[in-house]
Amino acid sequence: MKICCIGAGYVGGPTMAMIALKCPDITVTVVDMNAARIAAWNSSSLPIYEPGLEEVVKEARGRNLFFSGDVAGEIKRADIIFVAVNTPTKTYGVGAGRAADLRYVESVARTIAEHADRGKIIVEKSTIPVKTADAIKAIVAANAKGLKFQVLSNPEFLAEGTAVKDLLNPDRVLIGGERTPEGERACETLAGVYARWVPRERILTTNLWSSELSKLVANAFLAQRISSINSISALCEATGADVDEVANAIGKDSRIGPKFLKASVGFGGSCFQKDILNLTYLCESFGLPDVAAYWTQVVAMNDWQKRRFASRIVKELFNTVAEKKIAVLGFAFKKDTNDTRESAAINVCRDLLSEHARVCVYDPKVPADEIRADTLGRGVENPRLTVAADPYEACAGAHAVAIVTEWDEFRTLDYARIFAGMPKPAFLFDGRNIVDLAALRRIGFKAHGIGKPA
Repeated sequence: MKICCIGAGYVGGPTMAMIALKCPDITVTVVDMNAARIAAWNSSSLPIYEPGLEEVVKEARGRNLFFSGDVAGEIKRADIIFVAVNTPTKTYGVGAGRAADLRYVESVARTIAEHADRGKIIVEKSTIPVKTADAIKAIVAANAKGLKFQVLSNPEFLAEGTAVKDLLNPDRVLIGGERTPEGERACETLAGVYARWVPRERILTTNLWSSELSKLVANAFLAQRISSINSISALCEATGADVDEVANAIGKDSRIGPKFLKASVGFGGSCFQKDILNLTYLCESFGLPDVAAYWTQVVAMNDWQKRRFASRIVKELFNTVAEKKIAVLGFAFKKDTNDTRESAAINVCRDLLSEHARVCVYDPKVPADEIRADTLGRGVENPRLTVAADPYEACAGAHAVAIVTEWDEFRTLDYARIFAGMPKPAFLFDGRNIVDLAALRRIGFKAHGIGKPA
């Protein structure tokens, strides 16, 4: 068997590396039109950071895992073609700001139809709206010279920072296909690949539309829990309750459970907001405005939480941060990744800069040029935004420290040293609730957490 994956990003690269690792008899090739990205996958410096990924790639690369720019050739050779291209939110036209932009998915479908010389199994790996499989089937049927294709949905459920663990031991593998003999055979073929290391009872098969919709709904439910606990964090601050104690108490209820009840400055990443907006657009498209309004509020609450964090910094620093240095620790949207898409840090930095603060950022994995571009825009300069090489440089002379990403190293910094180098009163705002506020207050900090008593 030969597998080709079109798209060498956060989904395609790690997923194909794991398949190659666990199925040494299957040739797995990842293709992409971006030559620089392919070159990075073939180098000692991978284009994405994930704990454990480098070891997986090194073991399989050159044996049965390959990264190539020969899209046409690999389409011809493949039995199964995964589609793992970007599906960003539209920025133009009908559905702008909410609907998924499917231009790359359509382009891939046309490319497959152009170069395939026999029937293939096409697997949707990208996060796409329900009914996208219909579009792919229509395109290949109209352009593939009578060849027969089976289109499957196999959404990814990876969490950045734990992608390798998620691939090694997934909660479930979801495969959706047509309820026809040909569709069932295609589902079984793909299930047989995953069954090399995933127990069969965790491999779920559904119809195409259930599988496509399940990805959006899963992310919407997870984001909903975060927005729910973040809304309660504000009430905790107003009443003197402790949000972690409240979350622990309700999480002990087996009907609720403890996961995704960690209050924070807000969720980020490439999926949650994009998928909820896509879900709301779908709801409105199918004449369900009340359902759309319900899910829209999840995003609205998240945006409010980000603004609330920056506003609290301004308020506590005597209602002005103009020309005051604020150290922002962390820029990735979560620890153990270099991904900054929709990171709360972007909003926090922008809000503080709009108040004329001098913002100094440190992140252990995000390059300085990306921090500047994400905050200001490509090619835009602002002398008030600087990037430090280490956390102590970032905090030196700062009026306040804001922890925005929960990197483990921020738990064990020498805060006494940091306090000594700050103007007094020295403030610390923990947007992830990872440090001991009582210990920091004993040092002398005016320390604040999300949903924590003052």
